[in-house]
Amino acid sequence: MKRIGLLGGMSWESSIEYERLINEAVRRRLGGTASADLIVRSYNFADIEAIQERDDWDGASRLLAHDAASLQQAGAELILLCTNTMHRVAEDIEAAITVPFLHIGDVTADAVRRSGVSDVALLGTRYTMEGDFYRSRLEGAGITVRIPDEPDRSMIHDVIYDELVQGRIEPSSRDRYLVAIDRMIAQGAQGVIGGCTEIELLVSEQDLRVPFYPTTSLHATAAVDAALS
Repeated sequence: MKRIGLLGGMSWESSIEYERLINEAVRRRLGGTASADLIVRSYNFADIEAIQERDDWDGASRLLAHDAASLQQAGAELILLCTNTMHRVAEDIEAAITVPFLHIGDVTADAVRRSGVSDVALLGTRYTMEGDFYRSRLEGAGITVRIPDEPDRSMIHDVIYDELVQGRIEPSSRDRYLVAIDRMIAQGAQGVIGGCTEIELLVSEQDLRVPFYPTTSLHATAAVDAALS
């Protein structure tokens, strides 16, 4: 089993889901008392949020690249960045390490392609929805990517920061998400990407009438595949 290094705490609400999903998958596959071999660097999310708000992506790049290298030095043989948004600096992280970096966008694109869907709605933070760092990975795989119109886009972003990363799961917000999703399905979306690792705390495939791609679960499963290969 390869040792997995996790850059987490962005937020810890979803990062603990990474640890749970990875450990449960290892136990299912190996049986008995088996669990994952993990090294975790967990951040104070208030610091990460401040970096995002002041648009200091160079600072984010230096921080995460340095810590990814530290995980490798500590024995990590595979690195995961446990957030969609911070994949904006994924290339700099990859440049700082020599072990594999499992990009969440590539994992998600693979899942969408395997399901036969070619047109998806992308939900996430404003940084993920409006930037091209994530969409380009999907579009490069031949997938059409739609993002919500306003005011749905702001609502989706605000629910993530004002509720989900603070551990608040509000049924009324789930309803608002589902209304926004229905609008995008009406525009042609054949599936929905939960492109923020906290979104699947709020919305599940049972809530939707089209395929749902929960990026935390997909990323965690791909990590176990790589660790046990």
